[in-house]
Amino acid sequence: MLVGIDWRDIGWASVDTLLMLGGALSLTLLLGLPLGVVLFLTAPKQVLEAQKTYAVVSFGVNILRSLPFVILLIAMIPVTVFLTGTSLGVAGAIPPLVVGGTPFFARLVETSLREVDRGIIEASQAMGASVRQIVLGALLPEALPGIIAAATVTAIALVSYTALSGVVGGGGLGDLAIRYGYQRFQLNVMFATIILLLILVQILQSVGQRLVIHFSR
Repeated sequence: MLVGIDWRDIGWASVDTLLMLGGALSLTLLLGLPLGVVLFLTAPKQVLEAQKTYAVVSFGVNILRSLPFVILLIAMIPVTVFLTGTSLGVAGAIPPLVVGGTPFFARLVETSLREVDRGIIEASQAMGASVRQIVLGALLPEALPGIIAAATVTAIALVSYTALSGVVGGGGLGDLAIRYGYQRFQLNVMFATIILLLILVQILQSVGQRLVIHFSR
């Protein structure tokens, strides 16, 4: 099955996939974490309860989460070209990856924060802590294992998104699988890309589990 494969193409495609994953995951975590905190804080019966704000933010998150990623890829082509100058390759894939991954991660962060013992928040408020101190000193440290688990799930979802980005020439292993495995019926290339994507997912899952165990109390 693995005979007759140009491993240089596989190697470059693997590098592209890792670049897309690294760039998209970094921005997704950077944007999704504060968004998830806002969702938690403005939710009913929380520290900064604001029903209208929560409803608007939550609605936007739900809309983006409900869009199939392939449709999001195509719909964002004009925006992607405006931001990066191209809709192809690694640069062209990162903006839709971030837009697709950020609301997904934000909702998981909100769920992780909801699992923090409410007594910790009340104790912090009783000691006169500000919202910023509650978030940085109590909420995030207590929810850290859950947030790491959420980041792991998001990273794995982004791996599948990078594969789908090959539909519009996003590069990486997904693009290689479509161009050679599907369009040219080279099943050996398809098989190799599947194995590499499975290995990548297993590595991400293993690292994520180890970090969760390490930071769990």
